[in-house]
Amino acid sequence: MSISKIEAKQLLERLIFESDRPHDWVQDVWGLSPTLGENAAKLVDVFDMLIECCSDEKLDNLVKSLYQEHMDL
Repeated sequence: MSISKIEAKQLLERLIFESDRPHDWVQDVWGLSPTLGENAAKLVDVFDMLIECCSDEKLDNLVKSLYQEHMDL
């Protein structure tokens, strides 16, 4: 069963940012260091752009692969 781009993005966000939303994570990092916060914001922007430019099939394969690796740990 394949998943939609929206579902893939949500799953990847949970895997990467755990319980935080990406922009909340950026704010937390920014609070520790404005320089690191700026870099964190750039990373989240790139993450969003990558999700948008990837095909549904590639995202589906990536999510399944990452979750399989995560379960094997």
